[in-house]
Amino acid sequence: MKKTVLLLLLFLGFSGISQTNNELLKHYKAYYKEMRLQGDVNGVIGALTHLNVLAPSKERRDTLAFVYMNNGQHMQALNTIGVEKNSNDSDLAVQIKAFSLKSLNQPKRALEHFEELYSRNPSPYIAYEMADLKIQTGDMNGAATNIEYGIANATDEMKYAFYERQQPYEVPLKAAFYHLKGLADFNKDKENIDAAIASIDEALKIAPNFNLASLSKQALESRKETAEVEKN
Repeated sequence: MKKTVLLLLLFLGFSGISQTNNELLKHYKAYYKEMRLQGDVNGVIGALTHLNVLAPSKERRDTLAFVYMNNGQHMQALNTIGVEKNSNDSDLAVQIKAFSLKSLNQPKRALEHFEELYSRNPSPYIAYEMADLKIQTGDMNGAATNIEYGIANATDEMKYAFYERQQPYEVPLKAAFYHLKGLADFNKDKENIDAAIASIDEALKIAPNFNLASLSKQALESRKETAEVEKN
């Protein structure tokens, strides 16, 4: 009899806990929906965090990390999903790791994840990120391969955003690749400044408003003038 009563009490206890969890899940799902409608990022993060505690799932975890990344909270995004390369990661998780590590100035680690993304679905945008990171890490031959692919495959509709001005601006992706080509050419052979300038001129032909390319060209021309003065 005592055993029966004990089992009944345990059953009622678990039933109550289950009912409470279901009510909380229902509440935070509704809360999450409302926060999305209101555009409240902190509210969305809070709702997803509670949902992940109550009913953990890979999809919710990835979504939470994505919200952190979009909000510029890259460390929190990586703390949510980790930084290691994992073949079982979703495309979204790999993307979060790649861009967050890049934003945290970890080019070598970011490159691993961009390469994984590229192996799954090659695109000029991923090729651009890889070329940029390879220039930063000194792999000019690897960067050249990505740049050639990008110039050949970037369409006129593809744009890339730059933020070195107070007001962000976009240029055609192909122009961005020609700018990278100039940088890679210069880093590969610092004596052949003319070749680097020629590539950047191609970028400026496509996008005359390309401020970063203009700054790079000015720096290269200044370096060339200094070198010529030193020779004389």
